[in-house]
Amino acid sequence: MNTALVILAAGKGTRMNSDLPKVLQPIAQTPMLVHAMRAGAVLSPERTVIVAGHGAEEVARVAKVEDESVSVAVQEKQLGTAHAVAQARDALTGFKGDVVVLFGDTPFIEPTTLERMIAARKSFDLVMLGFDIAEVQPRYGRMIMDGDRLQKIVEYKDATEEQRAIRFTNSGLLACNSDLLFDLIDQVSNENASGEFYLTELVALANARGLTATAIKCDEAETLGVDSRADLAAADAAFQTRARNALLQQGVTLMAPNTVYLSADTVIGRDTVIEPNVVFGPDVTVESGATIRAFSHLEGCHVSRGAIVGPYARIRPGTELAENARIGNFVEIKNAVIAEGAKVNHLSYIGDASIGAASNIGAGTITCNYDGMMKHKTTVGENVFVGSNTMLVAPVTLGDGAMTATGTVVTKDVEPDALAVARAKQQNKPGYARKFFDMLRAKKARRDKGA
Repeated sequence: MNTALVILAAGKGTRMNSDLPKVLQPIAQTPMLVHAMRAGAVLSPERTVIVAGHGAEEVARVAKVEDESVSVAVQEKQLGTAHAVAQARDALTGFKGDVVVLFGDTPFIEPTTLERMIAARKSFDLVMLGFDIAEVQPRYGRMIMDGDRLQKIVEYKDATEEQRAIRFTNSGLLACNSDLLFDLIDQVSNENASGEFYLTELVALANARGLTATAIKCDEAETLGVDSRADLAAADAAFQTRARNALLQQGVTLMAPNTVYLSADTVIGRDTVIEPNVVFGPDVTVESGATIRAFSHLEGCHVSRGAIVGPYARIRPGTELAENARIGNFVEIKNAVIAEGAKVNHLSYIGDASIGAASNIGAGTITCNYDGMMKHKTTVGENVFVGSNTMLVAPVTLGDGAMTATGTVVTKDVEPDALAVARAKQQNKPGYARKFFDMLRAKKARRDKGA
């Protein structure tokens, strides 16, 4: 059976107190909407429709970066969930199959849960998703079941005391044949206190027509909705806990798991050691057997097997660390390739550069890559020894086996096996230091007297 996704993403999220649309608020450095899209992707949908409202252009841009084939429908006025799904009708013209409705602010639905919903569609016309609440809460509608048949969904305010005691509650997500879905939506009424059209009415409408409805149960954590900054923090914390546990199970050592921050797309190989207080920004891959030492920050980079990073290192986008590369304390690497066995161990900045295999970059070395208008590349060959406090003024190339003297400012290429020395000759001026400080003290005395 073909499948289509409709992801509701029109809410403004007033309680976020933000100019950013609610579904674009990030969890683990990735917009909530993208989390929902990735969850739904397990179904290999033939079509995906994002129903946007507030900030529709920005929502569409983010959605198409994730999947350029998505369609975006706009809900001009937020008149309820059924009204929102109705806006996807045109984008699904000609589609025949099941429609799964997801929420852009419910980012943690498990792929297996969606697969179970689709499987249930073989036996039921309408499939809703529910969960058992840990304690009675008035915000959720109660699922009224008769065996495996869903009779109706009763909102808490309309429920009897017996119904309010039911723990099986509605998440709002559903799966239904596309033709039937829109047929039922056309019958939904807005005769309620809010004057809105709700998907929950589909159950009663389906049963009234002699159709069958059921509810699939999932863990409450999967249905965590995000409406406020507090919810966002809780969702991020939940993601981090789950992602850390997954890494531990995969054979990654986290010395202090609760201090390691992961992005949604972080990939770390087995037998890698992550020390405390490490932050992984977006687009980081660390291969097996690497070590990331404490207080390091990585983003947009690839770390190969056996490499060591940190402590207190910053690895920025475009960086490639080859096997057994060494990046030490207070080193920043940006858009650079550090070849196998090369070392940048202390207090250096290497940007827009290529460092050859087994080369050693001394403490305090800087690639001067920006001239105020353009970025320029520094190329360091293999087995090069760069002395401490060397300034490499790009564009410049150091050949294989070359060496720079400490404190050298390199402004032109250095041929292989050559030593570059470019610094002013030292001059010692006898007695000058004493005279200088005597002058300063006299000046301070005059100032103090005048005061």
